[in-house]
Amino acid sequence: MKIKALQILYIGNKLSKKGNSVTGMETLMPQLESLGYHVKGVSDKKNQVMRLIDMLISTVRYSRKTDFVLIDTYSYKGFIYAAVLSRVCRLLKLSYVPILRGGNLPVRLERSPNECRRIFTRSYINVAPSYYLLSEFEKRGYTACFIPNNIDIGQYPFKQRSAVAPRLVYVRSFDAIYNPQMAIEVLKILLVIYPDARLCMVGPDKDGTLAKCRQLAQEYDLTDKIEFTGMLSKKEWHKRSENYDIFINTTNIDNTPVSVIEALALGLPVVSTNVGGIPYLLENKNDALLVERQDVNGMVAAIEKLLDSEELVLKLSLNGRKKAESFDWHNVKTKWQNLLSNHD
Repeated sequence: MKIKALQILYIGNKLSKKGNSVTGMETLMPQLESLGYHVKGVSDKKNQVMRLIDMLISTVRYSRKTDFVLIDTYSYKGFIYAAVLSRVCRLLKLSYVPILRGGNLPVRLERSPNECRRIFTRSYINVAPSYYLLSEFEKRGYTACFIPNNIDIGQYPFKQRSAVAPRLVYVRSFDAIYNPQMAIEVLKILLVIYPDARLCMVGPDKDGTLAKCRQLAQEYDLTDKIEFTGMLSKKEWHKRSENYDIFINTTNIDNTPVSVIEALALGLPVVSTNVGGIPYLLENKNDALLVERQDVNGMVAAIEKLLDSEELVLKLSLNGRKKAESFDWHNVKTKWQNLLSNHD
């Protein structure tokens, strides 16, 4: 007798075809489908109000044939989607699973305690993609499980680094919370000592920060030292990374960024701010170098350490790849299967 496949409604942002970065939802959906689950995903509406309406309509429309609702849960404007959709799920008696995407969710737990209790205590379970959020939720009494973001390690050609040049790459949306201007400030200082330093900035604009970065580059007369590529496919930026040696992550708030995991997989030594989930993901001086939030001089000093030590670069490159392999879908998929198979 053939067993009926589990029906999943996945609520989140499918906006990469509208010029945004690929989201965790867009990666996870086909992976769950490869395991035999039937997955319906919403929404690809760019307008936030229309997106919410689409999510609401879909939840009601598919409620009778849905076993699980997965809800990507963010900490800023996107939090309203989780608040509204979780209420609808409770009214319809649907099992829902918030996937904790927002690096600033611990602040949200403090600022909106009543709404957070409604969302996270009545969920089937809460999925934390980082030990950071797992810890933050559990110490506040919420039930959560750890299922990390993942990559297909076979799609990441490893280039072992040893001797490196001051060729930096930034891969992230241009968003104020990611502080991309810091990358330009770092480059400005490096150029005083290393006139051949270069910076490649990959990613779409999210909130107007790209224009601010271009303006800053012009003010510092660095336009010929910085390449703004706009959004690139994974394959395109992986290829571009072969011409760069150091990955920098300048963010002010973070969870478990896939772009950092990808950099590790490619063999790029990583220098990152030590915020949010980053110290749960990266081990300072073992698979990355960590500096304080907004510490431009600290990041410059860390980059100089890499430029002066082939031994350190080799260590970070090899250990980074090993760390990235632990995030391979082959290792992560059983966690999703175990969670979903426990459904009544």
